[in-house]
Amino acid sequence: MTDFAKDAEEPCGVIEARIEVGGGRLDRALADALPEFSRARLQALIADGAVSLEGAVITSGAVKAPPGRYVIRVPAVRPPTPEAEAIALKVLFEDDHLIVIDKPAGLSAHPAPGHESGTLVNALIHHCGTSLSGIGGVARPGIVHRLDKDTSGVMVAAKTDAAHRGLSALFAVHDVERVYVALTRGAPRSITLGSEGSVRTRIGRSPRHRQKMAVLRSGGREAVTHFRIEARYGPGRMPLAARVACRLETGRTHQIRVHMAHLGSPCLGDPLYGASAPPPGVREAVLASGLQRQALHAAVLGFRHPVSRAELRFETAPPEDMRRLEALLQAL
Repeated sequence: MTDFAKDAEEPCGVIEARIEVGGGRLDRALADALPEFSRARLQALIADGAVSLEGAVITSGAVKAPPGRYVIRVPAVRPPTPEAEAIALKVLFEDDHLIVIDKPAGLSAHPAPGHESGTLVNALIHHCGTSLSGIGGVARPGIVHRLDKDTSGVMVAAKTDAAHRGLSALFAVHDVERVYVALTRGAPRSITLGSEGSVRTRIGRSPRHRQKMAVLRSGGREAVTHFRIEARYGPGRMPLAARVACRLETGRTHQIRVHMAHLGSPCLGDPLYGASAPPPGVREAVLASGLQRQALHAAVLGFRHPVSRAELRFETAPPEDMRRLEALLQAL
């Protein structure tokens, strides 16, 4: 796939791409030929009738790509659908392609029914302004991974199609370092300080509780979490609580919360997966700390920059509510 040129003088933008050897899916072939565009954006352009081959409009990206000269008419970038909102952000890194932030607990990643405003996307649109390119044809940041609303920690978002495409590829092949800190009820499986383990299951939507994810015997998607017990709290041989470092190999919805509960040690304060109340002492510590969420923090995020190829790694400490809780647990 070679020979693409852009005519910036056209009001809507016209791109030409020549595919020398066809055979694969059209959307994938065009994404390979035009690396500045994400596959998702090309799929949307194809669906809108903006892609033609030798004058004939193509409306499906799933068809096999015939060789030839393709013309893609790219509409002008539309204003962002979510509105910009002046929400304070703790920025750890930012360049022309991406932004890394330390997300506070309570901030949703993106608008959803019932949460159309006050999200990270609204904040990023305000913060980034005109530096955002038209990801998917709309000026918005590209959310390539998510943290639960009430999970704090390091998160990256793309500002350009090229960064979105590259970051998505890294997350798809699990070539990203992600370490979380969890404060749990008891300790998962082993009680030995420094103990390590892994849990490998399939996770999918719970058949009994549609708001929850669950470990499934069949269906769902493979989920792998590696963990290490960093501290344990309580006077007896059996710990009342623990600090656990969890390293994600995969990134399924609620993965750590589901896996810790599956091992019998849910995150303290978790409203969905906490099951029963923690033992006396731990319960009082949670109340005294003011924790209003699951005690889970995305502490480390490391990846190769999708454009510059520089190795990046970011690490942040848990926020004040988790630090207060840990100090109270240490006194048990």
